[in-house]
Amino acid sequence: MKRIGMLVAVEIDSVLCRYGTPGETKEYPGYTILTYHNDGYTLYVLNSGAGQIAAAAGVQFLISELQVEMIVNFGVVGGLTPDMAQTRTCLVDRVVHYEFDTSPIDNCEVGRHLEYPDIYLPATPELVKRALEIEPSLKAVTCASGDKFVDTAERKAELHKTFGADICEMEAAAIVLTCNRNGIPCLMIKTVSDSLTGGAEEFLTGLERTSEVCLEVADRIIKEL
Repeated sequence: MKRIGMLVAVEIDSVLCRYGTPGETKEYPGYTILTYHNDGYTLYVLNSGAGQIAAAAGVQFLISELQVEMIVNFGVVGGLTPDMAQTRTCLVDRVVHYEFDTSPIDNCEVGRHLEYPDIYLPATPELVKRALEIEPSLKAVTCASGDKFVDTAERKAELHKTFGADICEMEAAAIVLTCNRNGIPCLMIKTVSDSLTGGAEEFLTGLERTSEVCLEVADRIIKEL
């Protein structure tokens, strides 16, 4: 029986709407874990809240305390190019931690973690490849990840120009760094909630719909892994 950890930042209502009452709900210090038993796998859902610190702690909890074999994250993101329009769903192939900057002391690029050869943090290639086989309409993208909601078209365009990113959000860098350090595969499926010219208002009005779209795709992939 495969043990899959699902990290959810702000889209927990979509989980409850799609999966219903969990087979088991267990309280831990700091977390409530929803457990869904399915044919061939058990899904442990942790609602971390937004941001890198919350995401890193949540992923490590799923790995250390629940011994999950892989991490799946679905969620809503901002689009950084005209191609990344609202409800467009994609797979994160690599992440740039664009707010991480040790360049004054390490003489390196902004976003560079020195244990990696460049600024890009890779998701698990085998899982990305398999997910694309299951859902060939999806696009593998570069995700700009930082602890700030990006609300303007100017800043979104700047992230795309500077880092070659297609989408932006607030948890992916923490997820991939924590998974890679633990040797645990991760898969991140994202749907655009606010487009290049959209912002907080578009995010809020589209959150429920885009979350449901994203989880529907993620669920199909999980069942076929």
